[in-house]
Amino acid sequence: MSNRVCFIERMFPSANMVIVGGSKPVLIDTGFISDLALTEPLIQASGYSPATIQLIINTHYHSDHVGDNANLQNKYGIDIAAHRWEAGLINNNYLDAYCSRWLDRPVEPYTVNCLLSDGDEIETGTEIIRVMHTPSHTLGHLALFLPDSQVLVCGDLLSENDVGWFNIFREGAASLEAAKDSLDKVAQLPLRRIYPGHGPAVANPPATIEQARARLEGFLRDPEKAAWHACKRIFTTTLIIKDGLPEAEVADYLMKCPWFIDFSTYIFNLQPGDFIQPLLQEMLRSKAAHQQNNRLMPGAP
Repeated sequence: MSNRVCFIERMFPSANMVIVGGSKPVLIDTGFISDLALTEPLIQASGYSPATIQLIINTHYHSDHVGDNANLQNKYGIDIAAHRWEAGLINNNYLDAYCSRWLDRPVEPYTVNCLLSDGDEIETGTEIIRVMHTPSHTLGHLALFLPDSQVLVCGDLLSENDVGWFNIFREGAASLEAAKDSLDKVAQLPLRRIYPGHGPAVANPPATIEQARARLEGFLRDPEKAAWHACKRIFTTTLIIKDGLPEAEVADYLMKCPWFIDFSTYIFNLQPGDFIQPLLQEMLRSKAAHQQNNRLMPGAP
């Protein structure tokens, strides 16, 4: 793979980063806000200086992908690009533009200077980045195709053995069908490698895309599967960020979370208080969490 494209795999929950080199280097995604101290050293270790980055492109506006946007923009004056639908929400100070309150994930405000649409192209000097609108995990989700290197930076559209979780309360119930269409769209590309938002690089794009499609079809046949997938991903991320929660505080914490209230009420048809134990039992059963010294700890590394 061309060294003009540098893939930086980060520990969950921070999103991976990709640097596309050239006379106008581009950084794709910036990680989670709690990992600010690691972002610049990771860029430098990859042979680039943050001060030379000309543009940040976000695959979507969730906190694990935009966490260092404000810092890099304020410190180095870097322009930021995003799909125009998400850019409008961000620049108009929409109250929950990043789902930050819904998910309990902080985001420092930043400005989107470049509004992107499907088919736009960005030149770095050595590569052309082709913008693909791939609604799925969010309505304004982007994938970025590099035709010269035959690389796709796919954000949370898919990863090795998984797909991004679905927030039907913000993106609509049709987001699963939209994700299938997005997979069909990227399946037509000549791909040697996929760089996902989380996890390792995908070395067999066709097989991984088909696996993702099968997972989505399973979600469509049984919407509760998609809901459990989302709840476990959201809560596991919380446990990682907070280094676990005291078991005595878990119920009170969940009852304050909008995502928990929405899923319990509108998907599982339970009063929120009645959904606490089923969620905890499923977290433990699936090894998404474990108990340690009277704390509920994440099962993921």
